[in-house]
Amino acid sequence: MNDNPVHIRPGGPADIPLFLAILDSAVEGLVARGRTGQWGTQPLSRNPKVVESIEKYVADGSPWLAEVDGEAAGMLMLTDGPGSYIPPVEEPEQYVHYLATDPRFAGRGVGRALLTHAAAETRRQGISLLRVDCYAGNEGKLVAYYESNGFVRTETFTEKNGTWPGQVLEMRL
Repeated sequence: MNDNPVHIRPGGPADIPLFLAILDSAVEGLVARGRTGQWGTQPLSRNPKVVESIEKYVADGSPWLAEVDGEAAGMLMLTDGPGSYIPPVEEPEQYVHYLATDPRFAGRGVGRALLTHAAAETRRQGISLLRVDCYAGNEGKLVAYYESNGFVRTETFTEKNGTWPGQVLEMRL
């Protein structure tokens, strides 16, 4: 384990290439491990819908970059609600989108630091609900990761014509 701390900073429009590079490296890492169900096999930066989504979250949400030794190591987007495929709740919330870590920084607590920051930011805004949805395939490994970070399962869903199993999780603050 490396002792270099994870530094989290706000992102902005100039960081969009960094966000896309982190997503592309995350896809590359998943593909290398044979896990293509979550984000496919192609760089997400080539997907116009993903690029548009990142641009929207940077403009309308709270984008965060994690850095280790000054290098972009991970990312997370916070907004005030889920994507269109998840029903909203009837209370204020913050919603995590695109939590991703560059595989070069795996095992250094980058994702955990970003989730801890998201919870603190949510509390700072006086909001007591933080939610996220994720891919529930791969024996539920990503679901278990969120649970290990204090989230609890709520509802399941499917996307992409029923071929992409998903799980919504929440954390009460």
